Amino acid sequence: MKRFLPGFLLSTCICINATAQHYSAVENYALNRPGVVMIKTVFSANVYVKDMHVANREFNKLLDSIQRVDTSGAAFTSEQKLDIVLREMNNHPSKFFKPTLDYIKQPEEITATGTGFFITGDGYVATNCHLIESNNTFIRRQFILTAFQQITDANIQALENSWAAKFSEQQRSSLYNTFASVYSRLFAMELFDLKKNVFIVYRSDNNGRNDSTVRRPATVIVKGSPMPGKDVAILKIEGDTSLPTLKIDGGELPKVGEQLLVYGYPGPVTNNDFVSVESAIEPTLTTGIVSAIKKSVNGWPVIQMDANINHGSSGGPVCNEEGDVVGLTTFGSLENSGALAAGLNFSIPVSILNEFIDSAGIQPNISKATKLFSEALGYFGKQYYRKALNSFEEAKKLNPHYPTIDNYIADCNKRIEKNEDVESRKAKSILISIGIFCFLLIIFISFRKKK
Repeated sequence: MKRFLPGFLLSTCICINATAQHYSAVENYALNRPGVVMIKTVFSANVYVKDMHVANREFNKLLDSIQRVDTSGAAFTSEQKLDIVLREMNNHPSKFFKPTLDYIKQPEEITATGTGFFITGDGYVATNCHLIESNNTFIRRQFILTAFQQITDANIQALENSWAAKFSEQQRSSLYNTFASVYSRLFAMELFDLKKNVFIVYRSDNNGRNDSTVRRPATVIVKGSPMPGKDVAILKIEGDTSLPTLKIDGGELPKVGEQLLVYGYPGPVTNNDFVSVESAIEPTLTTGIVSAIKKSVNGWPVIQMDANINHGSSGGPVCNEEGDVVGLTTFGSLENSGALAAGLNFSIPVSILNEFIDSAGIQPNISKATKLFSEALGYFGKQYYRKALNSFEEAKKLNPHYPTIDNYIADCNKRIEKNEDVESRKAKSILISIGIFCFLLIIFISFRKKK
């Protein structure tokens, strides 16, 4: 029995230590929110298209034909005559629009927004490749569409000025269709001088101001290729050594039914007109479960989940209840209408991410500031506010702008002033107990002496 007891105690301790700590969604967000960042890729290019003019001869013929039909001038209203002109131009665009020898140069800029997270304290960031891919067909199409919008608006305005007319919404729509036909068939738009700049944007606390942000240029260290390729990229920013980091899981796939917490910057929230620009840097947390483990068309695993995501969530960390990253949000499923299907989304597992981390020779690590911050959160949750305050202040020495840390320091001080610190209350209770004991002891001794 004497031999069994130490062995039993040792095995019990090992089991206790091996049991991973589970965080609530509130605790998970508090721990990991500081290390989530916004990825902004700014694409700039020049769109060239041949200038055009209206063929006056054909246009005048059209007006004459309308006049011959309406000899009295009462058969058609001015608006009806304009409708006839626009309809004929729409039906025969090549007849009424002729190219010139000049070109229109339209400079354009498009920003693609997504999500990433720090994997080392010195500025390495994990995200999706498709956020930074300049050869993306979607990006090139957006350039053409944006240029078409601006050039067409200018053309319609020129026609209104020339004809001394004010087009209705229906007439403007007809003209948009006309110019779309013209530019797609007669005057193709071409893209030149495409450039790309990638930035990491993250929150930076500054003496209690929690709405300030830092925007740093990033270098692409290694990248895969957009889906169906391995849609992973590793970026790097310079200048900091103790940034907030997220812990990467060992690489095992999560089990079906396991709880997941997903961080990101969904576009409908980030671009919402009723949400302040300052709060855009606050990531959105959605939760769900692992719905299934599937395989990509190229044979490697992907995690299906029912947590809601949207455009802008790509590249965000998918965490388990231990707070570890188990995947990167990457793609969703489409309805027949072309809209994203709710709750049918996918993430790339960290086993794929680890391939790129290894190829780049990076060693993921939890920064010392994050270790202290995590320790402080543990004390804070147990109401050991003095210990929490010490750890928060040590973390702040390493990173004076650690996100949310100023709020916690202020909260600790308030709770200490209100005597809510458990350790202080315990110490006070012990002192009171000792005082009462001493008082009773003195009374007892005095009574004995008198007796």
